[in-house]
Amino acid sequence: MKNISVLFALVWLMPNSGRGEPVDTVDIDEWQVPWPQTRPRDPFDDGRGHVWFVGQTGDYLAALDPNSGEFKRFELDDGTGPHNLIVAQDGRVWYAGNRATHIGVLDPQTGAITKYVMPQEAARDPHTLIFGSKNNIWFTVQHGNFIGRLDMMSGEVELIAVPTPGSRPYGIVVDDELGPWFTEFGTNKLGRVDIENLTITEFELPRQDSRPRRLAITSDDKVWYVDYAGGFIGRVDPESGTIEEWPSPAGSLARPYGMIVDRNDNLWFVECGPRPNRLVGFSPDKLEFISVTQIPSGGGAVRHMYYNAVEHEIWFGTDTNTIGRARLPTAAR
Repeated sequence: MKNISVLFALVWLMPNSGRGEPVDTVDIDEWQVPWPQTRPRDPFDDGRGHVWFVGQTGDYLAALDPNSGEFKRFELDDGTGPHNLIVAQDGRVWYAGNRATHIGVLDPQTGAITKYVMPQEAARDPHTLIFGSKNNIWFTVQHGNFIGRLDMMSGEVELIAVPTPGSRPYGIVVDDELGPWFTEFGTNKLGRVDIENLTITEFELPRQDSRPRRLAITSDDKVWYVDYAGGFIGRVDPESGTIEEWPSPAGSLARPYGMIVDRNDNLWFVECGPRPNRLVGFSPDKLEFISVTQIPSGGGAVRHMYYNAVEHEIWFGTDTNTIGRARLPTAAR
């Protein structure tokens, strides 16, 4: 375990440098999913005019055409519990069969699905997927306590046990070297995988009650995370060992969850504690909150988000059964 908290500084800054909470700066549209109470989540823009998402409690994959408002559904086996999906450049849709011990891939042209079963029974719940190099996918296995790598050509799966028992690896991103960083939602740690020797280094956060859930990496290689339990956004500098945190606008009631970084290096996350949920923007340059926008449907919870850099917009799913799009302000950071 690597502890980088030696130079820790807890920064108690009020939102927007004490000038009051920032005004709404984001336009949000939402589409009601036609299959009620199926927890649509983790949308992914395929660049071909469709936004794909999973129905976690409905056992389906689906695509939304934002221009027409039409939905197309692809059925999965009962009990699959799809948790997340990503769309490859060839158009194939990869998903995590969270309740069925596999990662699957859908060919939208034929409807055919291929499943890759986890090589260990303990890896029962593939969680969040992200593309690494050209031919592989990295993923977390929350309750199984693994990080995994799947070869998209051969279907071979390699599993790496996380050193801390019960760490609950959760959110995952890759850095410029295509090495994965992940949060450990069951404890107060982040983790990083060495892609050469498939070992994990853990980074302990200073507050024992921190529960990091999602994370993002800015262009300066700083690693940012949201602390769901405490209501903070935090920054880790892997080089200097400095960790800094800023309380979310809603404070300890914020429950920050879904998180992305945009092309201007601004960070966006959703406070799932307030009702309605709120999309919050934070500037790493100014070290202040730059936007707070209520989600029209209420949200319920926004668990994961996708950023389309070309259109400068965020896609998200909600527990109020909608797929949403947030058009971000074009001003530079």
